[in-house]
Amino acid sequence: MAEIVAVGPGGMVDGNEVEMTVKEGQKVIIAKYAGTEVKLNKEEYTIVRQSDILAVVE
Repeated sequence: MAEIVAVGPGGMVDGNEVEMTVKEGQKVIIAKYAGTEVKLNKEEYTIVRQSDILAVVE
């Protein structure tokens, strides 16, 4: 489980506009090997695509 700390603006995928359906502060379940892990100011974050989010918990 992860908490969303930031959300991008969405965009175009395969010619279709993708609107973001998740918001900052929500808790989500993501695919096990999804995303890219990064460290920023001693904090660890995982950057994932919206399609890698399996469920919104809250």
